[in-house]
Amino acid sequence: SKHCVNLDNRTANVIVKPFELDIGFQFELHVTVSGKKINVSEIPELPIPKDWMRDKLELNFYKTEQAAGGGEIKSVTYNKGAGTAVITFLKPG
Repeated sequence: SKHCVNLDNRTANVIVKPFELDIGFQFELHVTVSGKKINVSEIPELPIPKDWMRDKLELNFYKTEQAAGGGEIKSVTYNKGAGTAVITFLKPG
């Protein structure tokens, strides 16, 4: 946990300490799958900007490529009021 860092010809001793991020949400999604699109419903309304939720959905479905399904995302259309989203992939899968 102790490190020595050189910055601009000066040495600084630093100690790394764990910390917790305040923003963390866990929720369940309901998904309908077709060739290139996934319809996601029952997305809970969270106190985060619309763009953040769109990014979280994109990352979630992009990462699943390694497991089974998912892949490169073409677009994410998120409707905060309805709690729905449409994820469109570049390639069918």
